[in-house]
Amino acid sequence: MIRLIPRIEHSNAMILLSPLLALTFTVITAYFIFASILVDIEVSSVFYTLFVEPLTDSYYISELLVKAAPLMIIALGLSIGFRAGVWNIGAEGQYVIGGIAGSAVGLYFYDVEGFWIIPLMAIAGILGGMFYAGIAAFLKTKYQVNEILVTLMLTYVAVLFLSAMLQGPLRNPSGFNFPESRIFHDSALLPIIWEGTRLHIGLVVAIILSLIAWFGIKKHMFGMQIKITGSAPRAAKFAGFDDNKTVWFSLLISGGLAGLAGLFEAAGPAGQLTPGLPQFYGFTAIIVAFLARLHPIGILFSSLLIALSYVGGENVQIDYDLPSSITQIFQGMLLFYFLACDVLIKYKVVLFKTNK
Repeated sequence: MIRLIPRIEHSNAMILLSPLLALTFTVITAYFIFASILVDIEVSSVFYTLFVEPLTDSYYISELLVKAAPLMIIALGLSIGFRAGVWNIGAEGQYVIGGIAGSAVGLYFYDVEGFWIIPLMAIAGILGGMFYAGIAAFLKTKYQVNEILVTLMLTYVAVLFLSAMLQGPLRNPSGFNFPESRIFHDSALLPIIWEGTRLHIGLVVAIILSLIAWFGIKKHMFGMQIKITGSAPRAAKFAGFDDNKTVWFSLLISGGLAGLAGLFEAAGPAGQLTPGLPQFYGFTAIIVAFLARLHPIGILFSSLLIALSYVGGENVQIDYDLPSSITQIFQGMLLFYFLACDVLIKYKVVLFKTNK
């Protein structure tokens, strides 16, 4: 019989190194997977295409940053909730609702020009995401309904709602019945910060939000309350911290940031609202947050790593005709090895003989 027994002391150095260990094990496993399925292709060339090529070309670098921006924003919100023990697994749904709400504002002011349109769309996206996450917060605080199930199930509702909106009120009247909105007016498109690429101002916003989150967690009283609530719930109650306020704050913040990321995706790379808005960024951001150990600055780097897997995975699909699931396999293995390293660092595996 196998049991996990908590270690009396665990190595802080190993905890810091566990993301690198997880990445190393993932690369080794990926090597054997590619070696088993690729017959006439050098595995080293596939690894070059996956991990190195995206860093050697300015276009690929810009695409990497484009994909990293929404991951950063969503992961920042999730990390706050996870620190407090509030498990918002449905950020993808809040991302979609935020994209719909912000896009609806941009389409409403379709023929209007003004600098205020983008901020208004961003506010609508944030409020849309907050409203959707607020459903889970209400059910959690009022009826003690598990937020994991609620947020996850609401994700599927959001995707169906997106389809309904694109078939109805938001459908392009000149789009030959294709399920997509009009292409946004120039005033409703995010400013490009790297000429000749799709890299938009959302990356700057993501970096600023990371710094704000770091300051809030490290220096603000509410950041301390979140950490205590997550790590020592009984101590938080004795200190007079309100669990319900923490749940509401965590879910509203994570939902609002996910909604903002959804709006940035629609008004940035896509330039319109389409059925392709759901990119599983909400789920992938969970991996980003855990790899960074819920640290706002660490999220900057872990989001770049995961974005690299997206860009490199697309290149591998094109060059070697491999399935699109390659990216998801890599990300899944990375999370698996990361969690496995954490378990083995904090617990000892002990074998017990059972008497028959």
